[in-house]
Amino acid sequence: MHAFPPWNLREYALLADGERGALVGPFGEVAWLCAPRWDSDPVFAGLIGGSGTYAVTPVGRFVPGGYYEDGSLIRRGGWVTGNGEVECREALAMPADPHRSVLLRRLTAEYGPARVRLVLEPGTGFGPGRPGAAHRTDGGWTIRSGRLWLRWAGAGFARPGPGGQLTAELSLSPGEQLDLVLEVSDRRLDAPPPEPERCWRATERAWRHSVPNLYHTLDERDARFSYAVLRGLTSRSTGGMVAAATTSLPERAEAGRNYDYRYVWIRDQCLAGQAVAACGPYQLLDEAVRFTTDRLTEHGPRLAPAYTVAGGRVPDQRAVDLPGYPGGHDQVGNRITRQFQLDVFGEALLLFAAAARRDRLDANARSALRVAADAIGRRWREPDTGIWELDERAWTHSRLICAAGLRAIAHPDVARPADVPQGLAAGWSALADRIVSHTSRRALHSRGRWQRSPGDPAVDLALLLPPLRGALPAGDPRTSATLRACRDELTDGHFAYRFRHDDRPLAEAEGAFVLCGFLMALAEHQQGDAVEAARWFEVTRGLCGSAGLFSEEYDVAQRRQRGNLPQAFVHAMMLECSARLADSSPGRNP
Repeated sequence: MHAFPPWNLREYALLADGERGALVGPFGEVAWLCAPRWDSDPVFAGLIGGSGTYAVTPVGRFVPGGYYEDGSLIRRGGWVTGNGEVECREALAMPADPHRSVLLRRLTAEYGPARVRLVLEPGTGFGPGRPGAAHRTDGGWTIRSGRLWLRWAGAGFARPGPGGQLTAELSLSPGEQLDLVLEVSDRRLDAPPPEPERCWRATERAWRHSVPNLYHTLDERDARFSYAVLRGLTSRSTGGMVAAATTSLPERAEAGRNYDYRYVWIRDQCLAGQAVAACGPYQLLDEAVRFTTDRLTEHGPRLAPAYTVAGGRVPDQRAVDLPGYPGGHDQVGNRITRQFQLDVFGEALLLFAAAARRDRLDANARSALRVAADAIGRRWREPDTGIWELDERAWTHSRLICAAGLRAIAHPDVARPADVPQGLAAGWSALADRIVSHTSRRALHSRGRWQRSPGDPAVDLALLLPPLRGALPAGDPRTSATLRACRDELTDGHFAYRFRHDDRPLAEAEGAFVLCGFLMALAEHQQGDAVEAARWFEVTRGLCGSAGLFSEEYDVAQRRQRGNLPQAFVHAMMLECSARLADSSPGRNP
């Protein structure tokens, strides 16, 4: 097997088409790709010590680099060699087929000759086994691996080896191009191979139509890129957005905190939809509403915190026999379906309210929002596992975000387009008042700020979110007191942490939580401190990798990304920050 070592996460780029995603390393190796769907077994799993790779690498010494074409996940990877420069333009072809991925790679010798090594070796997922032998076709090869069919066009000159491996070396003259097309499907590939130029044009057109101009944001290019990442993580067939493309990337070395994030968290989906709504009435808002509506319609007050992209149950967590990313161990599936998370109903209402303001609610969504509000009325006193998915308690954030959702959907500007009768809206507003009053009696700290739960006096940075969403006015003393406590107790410089795990310094317990840095920016902006908001925004958006992708956490001491990649809700909050901080009217609830 042609081995490629795992790299620091900052070195990986993402290719995605909504139905699956690939991580590509600096040696041109596809280190991760599950097929045909996000939560399928991987066909390339080198990232976590599994089998399979597909690499395009210069021969000899080189320096890697690359960038994304604006407003897309079309990547122009490249290497400067001793003789010149080699470019590898690559993308997962769009529009996507849920059953078949098409990975496009176009090699070009920019100036000077180039010699390149190609390796294709299909993996066998999480289990044992070997792929079948490679069979030659017109201009390429086919391989059967488990229940998958692979077809590689443009590399007919490759040499077959054991275990379905194909290798080749080729020389490119200055200006010469080579197109490689790799298809991976759970159905037989009986149709002729796709024509590369036609695929490239369709993919370029799909990205142009998918990512809007965001000239009204603080930084249009970064905002468009975050939107493109969210689009790449969102299935057009169901509207579901995975939380991340990967599984088992550790949040902390040997700490046992690594999880499978290849599923749709309702909370993350709602956060992304609200972020898009802050920018405009764009399609990702409609997708978030569609998936959330379908799940509420199906499961009502028993809404699960997460689902597969197809809307099914997330499989239970289990270990797999792979070495794992260094510092972690491999987990597939998630225990999430056994949890009750109250806050998802509040986030759903906030999503529907944001969509109503943009006139993007259909009849199904108007019905679903009543289901969510009714679920809050029935269940808000129950303990839940909260936003951070911990033990069951009466988490303050969960209750306040539900109050925010009820207030938002009962507001006259929302209730009318949402077709909410005046009496029902008044009842929801009164319920929000009761929830806030009840929570204030039980979970207000003696210093006038919110505490995590009635039995836990500590502060939690998630408590900044409900005031941002309208649970309380910006000028409420509980809002400003909570922000001061977060500044004093949960930040170090301009790095923010979720909460204190114990008496250790913040950075010794876990990495800075990137989402929380953007929350600090929004909270400072709401309080009218534009300078401090800008500082938080600029420091936090600098925590991305070389390809611009955000992970969940950032190890400040080692300046390393931690956790699964890319983290959708971080890109969502970056997008929302870019929109809201461009607004010169702070101090308002959205």
